[in-house]
Amino acid sequence: MATTVLDPTVPTAAARRAPWRSPVDQPAYARPALLVITVLAAVLYAWGIDHSQYHTFYANAARSMTESWKAFFYGSFDPANSITLDKLPGFLWPQAISARIFGFHPWALTLPQVIEGVASLLVLYRVVRRWAGVNAALIAGAAFLLTPVAVGLFRTAVEDPLFTLCVLLAAEATQRAAESGRLRPLVMAGVWVGIGFQSKMLEAWAVLPALALVYLISAPITLRKRLAHIGLSAVVMAAVSASWMLAVTLTPAKDRPYVDGTTNNSAFSMVVGYNFLNRFSSLGISAAATGSISATQGGGGHGGGQHSASDAPGAGQNAGGGSGATAPGLAGPGASGTGQHTDTGKHAGAGHYGSGAHHRQGGTDGAQSGYGGAYGSAQQAAGQQSAAGHGSQQARAGGGWGGGDQNGWSKMFGSSLASQTGWLYPLAAIAIVCGLLWRRGKPRTDRIRIGFVLWGTWLTTYFLVFSAGSVGGHTYYMGVIAVPLAALAGGGITLLWRAYRAGGRRAWVLPGAVAATAAWGAYIASQFPTFLPWLAPAVGVLGVAAVVVLALAHPGRARSGGRLALAGLAASLAAVLIAPSAWAMQVFNPSYGSSGMGAVGPSGTNRGGGHGQPKLTAGRTGQLPGGGAAGGAHGKGGTRGGGMGGFGDGQLTSDQQKLLAYTTAHQGSAQYVFATTSWNNASPYILAKGVDVLPLGGFTGQVPFPTTTQFQQLVNSGKLRYVLLGGGRGIGAMFGNGDAAATSTTRITNWVKSACTSVPASAYGGTQSSASATTGFPGPGAEGAGAAQTLYQCTPRR
Repeated sequence: MATTVLDPTVPTAAARRAPWRSPVDQPAYARPALLVITVLAAVLYAWGIDHSQYHTFYANAARSMTESWKAFFYGSFDPANSITLDKLPGFLWPQAISARIFGFHPWALTLPQVIEGVASLLVLYRVVRRWAGVNAALIAGAAFLLTPVAVGLFRTAVEDPLFTLCVLLAAEATQRAAESGRLRPLVMAGVWVGIGFQSKMLEAWAVLPALALVYLISAPITLRKRLAHIGLSAVVMAAVSASWMLAVTLTPAKDRPYVDGTTNNSAFSMVVGYNFLNRFSSLGISAAATGSISATQGGGGHGGGQHSASDAPGAGQNAGGGSGATAPGLAGPGASGTGQHTDTGKHAGAGHYGSGAHHRQGGTDGAQSGYGGAYGSAQQAAGQQSAAGHGSQQARAGGGWGGGDQNGWSKMFGSSLASQTGWLYPLAAIAIVCGLLWRRGKPRTDRIRIGFVLWGTWLTTYFLVFSAGSVGGHTYYMGVIAVPLAALAGGGITLLWRAYRAGGRRAWVLPGAVAATAAWGAYIASQFPTFLPWLAPAVGVLGVAAVVVLALAHPGRARSGGRLALAGLAASLAAVLIAPSAWAMQVFNPSYGSSGMGAVGPSGTNRGGGHGQPKLTAGRTGQLPGGGAAGGAHGKGGTRGGGMGGFGDGQLTSDQQKLLAYTTAHQGSAQYVFATTSWNNASPYILAKGVDVLPLGGFTGQVPFPTTTQFQQLVNSGKLRYVLLGGGRGIGAMFGNGDAAATSTTRITNWVKSACTSVPASAYGGTQSSASATTGFPGPGAEGAGAAQTLYQCTPRR
């Protein structure tokens, strides 16, 4: 009889460590604490996911991408593959796959971001643990979890969640490569950056200085090999980054959708010009020569410049920051002509996409506050207060798309952005300085120092990029800033704690860092006096208590106690984390929650970005492009309705259902059910039914697709029979590319009016409703806000 001998070095199933038990080389509390942080992250990111709403620009593409694999690859805005998004489609691929699996629902599009968020937190924990130990990793994970913008980011169906995960994975791969000097993980880092490029384009490359420095400084191989490895990784990274653009470029134009954001149908123009150079227009950089639609946006330059066309009716005037390009104004409710604003004809604000312009209709102030207000929140009929809140309050508080304290070189310290991501600025800065100075003289491969190089370079690079470029109310951009801040908080507190316990002059740096960070946090909290009014005093009290306890437990004092020192450390952590925690927890508060721009707390309710008096009152409900309603409450601080492109539930109104039924019944052999003058007019029909609607002019309304000749060919070939005119035309009024009357969309509109026959609303049982009340996106010219939508039937001319 054979005898089985158990190898004592191989654990049996019964002896395997439970998943909630820490590894033998870690403290017993490490794994349970990580599991708690992970579960809390999943709860915060997924809370209310069943009440998610569609991002009505991106969600259209996600819906189209579920209709065909061609649309999936190209990121087509419409199911008929006429035109792409104005972004690379990589960030939408997980959303489209989720929708294919679970069906097209708002929560199905949000779910991938939740998963990406939890994964990002776990990767951050892993990187910091390898760098500075378990305790630093737990602090970093908690800090990232409790950063408001991280909570808002991973609840939002935008580009940055996948991008954040990819650059974190690139950092983790670079860390492994730097420790071993091996090429393979460094190449993998290049792959991750390339995938991040598919999500966020050139912004993904901003992490490269940090990654390259880490490997160049610390890899334990010769300099020649280090340079060669970096070069090979860069080649792979560039190839992965450019793969989609090359595929589009090599595909004949007739076999693919038109590339949005461009005048030359080029993917490179869309990425380099439209989505990159345009962001730095305030520095005098123009993207016009790249073949892209050239936009003038607020950024890092001189706030307070003047944009003017004419103050006459039909022109409008934009006063605000930016580079001074001429642009047609926005049409207010009841306005006529191109961009005339009711009462004054002016659009006043703090930036080209300025916030705070208000017009008077029957004595009532209304706000048009950039994307956050006029576009995100639905416009109200004449005589009513806009859903964005009191105009005077918005004008004072600022903060619309490119406006207020989200403009200029100091924007990162402004309350609307700092309250979402900047609570730990002082601690991070002190950690970088001490981490580099105190590790002088260490070997080149010193693991602790190189970690501070990684996170310090990462933070500095993105901080400068966002300071110089346009942020424009997109709070979720700050997620990539929250990553190094959290890591530096973990590594920094660990470093300073060790110095504190060692005694000497360095021991006083920890109390000083806590005092500075608590004072900064109290200041930020004080900028929102009606929101959690106890918060600023609480931060101050905790900061003082922590400093006092740390001073009493100072190692240089006689009979200093370890328990007292630990109490000081606990008070320090509470002092620096209580304020962002209080903001992050607002996702559970139905009065605040989070916005489609990634903001949590009172900034989440201020779609225009103003922070003045965020106390909410009963609000009006406006109609969003998706056919849904705005988010309800509004007040002096702003509104919860809408975001970039609006957020709706994708339900068609009664009139829209009737119009769709009529055009579908009379479609015949036509390819398109109908064409319409903007993406936001097409959006409800694509979201609700996935029908083939042809949007004109792209996202801005100024893309020359289709041309008048191409449009007429569609009609004459029988591919198009109906055209829906009226309503907004993208956001073309906000872009400084010249006369709106010269756009292809305007020429097509004029041709349809002269060559086609209008269909009375009574023919399909509808009513002539205001386009601005239907879409929430006013546009320039006679077809702007307040104009009725009219259906036209076009007959082929043989």
